[in-house]
Amino acid sequence: MSHTVSFNRNAVRILQTTLKAVLLPVVFIALWAVASQQNWIDAKLIPSPLLVLQKAVAVLQQPSFIDGLTESLARNFIGYGIGAVAGVLFGILIASSRLSNWLMAPSFHVLRQISLFAWLPLISTFLGQGHGAKILFITLSVFYPVALHTFEGVSSISHKYREVAAVYQFPRLFAFRKLILPGASAQIFVGLQLGLIFAWLATIGSEFLLANYGNGLGNIVIQGRQAFDVELIIFGMLLIGTVGVLLNSILTWIERKVLAWQQAG
Repeated sequence: MSHTVSFNRNAVRILQTTLKAVLLPVVFIALWAVASQQNWIDAKLIPSPLLVLQKAVAVLQQPSFIDGLTESLARNFIGYGIGAVAGVLFGILIASSRLSNWLMAPSFHVLRQISLFAWLPLISTFLGQGHGAKILFITLSVFYPVALHTFEGVSSISHKYREVAAVYQFPRLFAFRKLILPGASAQIFVGLQLGLIFAWLATIGSEFLLANYGNGLGNIVIQGRQAFDVELIIFGMLLIGTVGVLLNSILTWIERKVLAWQQAG
């Protein structure tokens, strides 16, 4: 009986979340369709949802679409993985070691004030406009938020926990795994969430700004702009946004699984 009640509650919660997520887009598309039908907007500048849907069907059937999607996701995952791991390790290092903090934290805080897009000319000078340049740009976009939130999470652990570890003479690695890391995990995931958002923005941004090499979802919008194909531009924008939401949803699901013990407590 309790399992049935729990299942029903979860189902209702999922339904409510889904309805809240789709309500505004559905209303927007309905208003857009009415405005197009009544000729309230210039169809040459803003085509109807039906025309965008027809363009989407045509693009989705092209083999180059899968290639572009795969290429964008591959660069995103590689850059995100490198940046996230490096950011977590660096954040832990400067939060756990006074010497490391003294040596590296000032430079880190100065460098993170530099706009990410200001790095692109330097990156392209040394690495060109290929995959390596794009992945490095994505890595940088992930590294800073992950490192900062990891540092804040580890630094915010109460000294009481550290004193307990010292009193019981826990090995440093054991104390870190059992006390420090669990306490900082929520803040670390905040950094990982922000890093994922920045990674996807950097993935598409690098395809716009380093567009002379390779394929990707950003090329859909570029091709639409060059051909003044507004349907293609709008479809590309919606597709990029949808993929970003899906990536964020996957990480949110992972976070809930990993931090389930905190929610239960």
